Amino acid sequence: MGSLESFWAVIPAGGAGTRLWPVSRAAAPKFLHDLTGNGRSLLQQTVDRLAPLVGDRLLVVTGEAHREAVLAELPHVDPGAVVAEPSARDSMAAIGLAAAMLERVDPEAVMGSFAADHVVTDTAAFEAAVSTAVEVARDGWLVTLGITPTHPATGFGYIHLGAELPGHPGACQVAAFVEKPAADVAERYLAGGQHRWNAGMFVVRPGVLLDLLAGQDPEFAARLREIAASPDLLGQLWDRLPRIALDHAVAEPAAAAGRVAVVPVDPGWDDIGDYDALAVLLGADDGGVRVLGDASLVDVDDATGLVVPGTGRTVAVVGLDDVVVVDTPDALLVTTRAHAQQVKDVVARLKAAGRTDLV
Repeated sequence: MGSLESFWAVIPAGGAGTRLWPVSRAAAPKFLHDLTGNGRSLLQQTVDRLAPLVGDRLLVVTGEAHREAVLAELPHVDPGAVVAEPSARDSMAAIGLAAAMLERVDPEAVMGSFAADHVVTDTAAFEAAVSTAVEVARDGWLVTLGITPTHPATGFGYIHLGAELPGHPGACQVAAFVEKPAADVAERYLAGGQHRWNAGMFVVRPGVLLDLLAGQDPEFAARLREIAASPDLLGQLWDRLPRIALDHAVAEPAAAAGRVAVVPVDPGWDDIGDYDALAVLLGADDGGVRVLGDASLVDVDDATGLVVPGTGRTVAVVGLDDVVVVDTPDALLVTTRAHAQQVKDVVARLKAAGRTDLV
């Protein structure tokens, strides 16, 4: 498709991915790992996916603790394009700071925010949807990509599609953002065809995003612009910023005011939220045991599920269905795909016990 004029990619690279413990940890979070088996980390795959659309117009926003690891993963990226947050303040602060920086750098800029730890398998569909979103954003809209749901998921927020957007084929207004639904509601959404998953992908002009934020919290927007104008104030002002997601700070009130558009798309998206999702991504629904890593280290007899060998020792699985075994040098996880969401509770208990060495 080719690079889109004045289009910038912003990649928030944060979070610990606690449902993917013990692979994902605070010191080595999910986005730094290869979870697809193709030899590239999720962060590298995200940059690879966006490069044809943005060239070198890229900002990565990550925590101070991960900046060096991000630079090592992306040796071709200008170090000045990797922005380190002094502390985690959620997505509005991270993406808002990038917007304030881009507002000063490129008056014609349109920015797209894409998480560092998601997977997209249909890059052609993704590129086409982003291209449409960029054109809509040039007209002053806050635009999101709405992912075609494949099942009645209760772990995602949803976007209720409104009327088609005049002058922009393939785009609609957002009638409302909907929080994670109960199972019966998710079933209705899937059957009705008027809802899409909210993957947190937003495309917008930087000034539009900050002005929408200023309409809700003028001081928040002003401080972001102040930091962008005087980067030496980052340490002084950062921890005064609210801890809030972009969805709640801007997208939901903007949708209520009729300012948000959506481009529906089916790009083969997955956020790999837990080991069950990873098993599906690797094809475990076809039966048998799927292996992420060195398959020669895994011995299977009459079993199904997922094994992640990470110590060099052999893992044998016999007579178990839908098992998950994750072997790392200092921790071993054994669970089932059905209980994959509960892995985060292990991390919570370890934190409560003061075992920060394991989380």
